[in-house]
Parts: sequence; C-alpha cells; structure tokens
Amino acid sequence: MTRQSYTFTSESVSEGHPDKVCDRISDSILDAFLTRQPDARVAVETLTTTNLIVLAGEVRPDGLVSADEMEQIARQAVKDIGYEQDGFHWKNAEVQVRVHAQSAHIAQGVDADGGNKDEGAGDQGIMFGYACRETENLMPAPIAYAHQILADMAAARHAGTVVGFGPDSKSQVSLRYENGKPVGASSVVVSTQHDEGLTQSDIREMVRPFVEGVLPEGWMCPEAAFYVNPTGTFVIGGPDGDAGLTGRKIIVDTYGGAAPHGGGAFSGKDPTKVDRSAAYASRYLAKNVVAAGLADRCTIQLSYAIGVSQPLSILVDTHGTGQADEAALETVLAQVMDLSPRGIREHLQLNRPIYARTAAYGHFGRTPDADGGFSWERTDLAEAIKAAL
Repeated sequence: MTRQSYTFTSESVSEGHPDKVCDRISDSILDAFLTRQPDARVAVETLTTTNLIVLAGEVRPDGLVSADEMEQIARQAVKDIGYEQDGFHWKNAEVQVRVHAQSAHIAQGVDADGGNKDEGAGDQGIMFGYACRETENLMPAPIAYAHQILADMAAARHAGTVVGFGPDSKSQVSLRYENGKPVGASSVVVSTQHDEGLTQSDIREMVRPFVEGVLPEGWMCPEAAFYVNPTGTFVIGGPDGDAGLTGRKIIVDTYGGAAPHGGGAFSGKDPTKVDRSAAYASRYLAKNVVAAGLADRCTIQLSYAIGVSQPLSILVDTHGTGQADEAALETVLAQVMDLSPRGIREHLQLNRPIYARTAAYGHFGRTPDADGGFSWERTDLAEAIKAAL
C-alpha cells in the first residue's frame, strides 16, 4: 500500500471458535504422532458440528497412534477449551475416526532414498513470510491487538477471574494509520459467547477492560464505534452454532491480511509439508531481516514443487524501506539457511510435539519457548545475514 494515511482492519477468533476447535484437535493428534516418532508423516483434518467430531486424513506409520487414542485426544482438546454444553460436550460428542495410511505415491516423492535424492517437498505451493516494526514482536498491529484481546479474555475465563464468558469469541480491530504508522483505533468489534441471563450491556462492560488493556494508552476507539455482541444474544456458540473445519482461518493464523498468503493451511500437517514449515521459515527470515535493521518491512516468498528439495524461487520485497539490495538479500538468505524441507526442519527443530499451542491466537508474533515451540520467532540469524551481505 503506497498511501500513508488510511484505516486497516484485522480480525481474530478464539480457541473456542468452531474452526479453531478443529485446528486444536488436528494439531494435538499431530503432537501425539511426533512424540512417538519425530519423523512421522501426518495430515489430519477435523470437522465439528453439533455433538459430532470427525477425523480424516493420512498418516505414516499407520497405527502409531490408534483410533481409540485419537478419539481420546480429540475429547481432551475439547475439554481443555471448555466445551460442556448440551449441543457440544467433550464427553458426550460422537467421535468418528477415518484416518488411514499415507499414499505410497506421495511417500515416494517426499522421502530421501539414502543416495542421491534428498527429501522432497510434500507438495507444490507458495509461502509468504512478513515482518514489520509496528509492534515489539515485529507483527502488524491490528492482528496483534485482535489476538491479544481474545487471548486475555480466554485466560480470565480459564482462571475464573471473569465469570460469564463462553469459549467462542471473535474480535476485529481497525487502526488509523498516519505517515504509514498506526496511531489509534477507529473501531473495535468483539463478539463473545456468554452465559444465559447476561445482557448486551453486561457483556460490553465485561469486555471493555480487555480492549483497553491491550490497546496503547489513548488509542481506544470512540464509544459509538465500540461494538460488543452487535446481534444481541450469543449463548449458542461453538460447533453447536456453526460447523467447524481445520484450516479455515489462514489469515487469522498469519498476518491478518497485512501480507500475502499462499493459501495453504497449517494445522494437522507435519513439518515435511511446506505449507507449514516453509511459511514458518519465511516468517523467520523476514523477521530476522527486520531485526537486523535491514528494513522496516519485509515480505518473503518461497515456492516449491512436490518431490523437489530446494525452493524454486526466493523473493524479497522490503517495500521501499530496505537498507540492502533485495536481490543480494535473496542470495544471502539461501546461503545462511538451508531452505530444503529437511534443512528447515533441522534448523528450526520442527520435529517436536510443539503444535497444539499454535492452534489459536496466531502462529506468528509469539514468544519462543524453551522446548522449541515457536522457534521461527527467534532473531538469532540477524547477525549472520548482515555479515553475509
């Protein structure tokens, strides 16, 4: 965007949103496989609706996690989120497991052969990474604030410090930009599932401190543009209100629309799937370019072909803010990090059970964990990039 003054909006959804319930179940099953075999192949999708959970997909080795175990993992994920409603209950919902062995034809293109053939990408595709200086974690401000509002509400619900919120909620934050930088909120929307008997006014005042606590001081939107549960009552929620599917919140998962998206979802996929691992790698590289002081904004695109190990293309765009030649950066990034599926997995240590925690409140802009979670958020490559230029 070349305009310097404008309004930009991003939305988030909570862990109890029907699609996010599915992402959490799929990633919990992935973690179970990786716990038992770090090089397991997993692509598990989840569907949820009123008191029904359906698991489908492909795994290798087949049977490493049994159907009964997958059912229990799904139930535990729903319990952890907090669903104990008549229309969707962790204990009473029917669970159907239709997970089977991975196609041998896919396997032959992905596996290394021990000789001349390296491990190939699990599919073709394009992946984007992005970073900017709008927040401390180098994320676009609208999506960062939208996530944090809902994460804080969920934490209060789980802790019992606020009573009345249900698991299902959504947020939307519109920020005004002047001279290319965010300066305040023009509107905020929060819709949250709630207990019977609470009025729209009750919910508004319950939500208010979470919004004001996240937005910088003086950034709160006008009162007339602060929308809470605009439809009124929101008691029926989660998969009982709307069916959910894995992978339907790809913009929420990434940059809130502030950067391009290649179209591939993340949850339920092991890290040989470049939809996931290369998107993490491109964010890692973009964040390190910005952290190194080489740009204020950076978008990186990677592309892959199924069965081919190295990316077919690397594109760097610093949006006119760069302190280094973009073509030179493209060459350097391929030198400082092996961008094959194997190289990405090893550099970021992705063959670990670290994925259930990514299923809500964004895959990016998070704090790296000591056990390797969110390793793609580290900025440990910044000095190497500068030194190689």
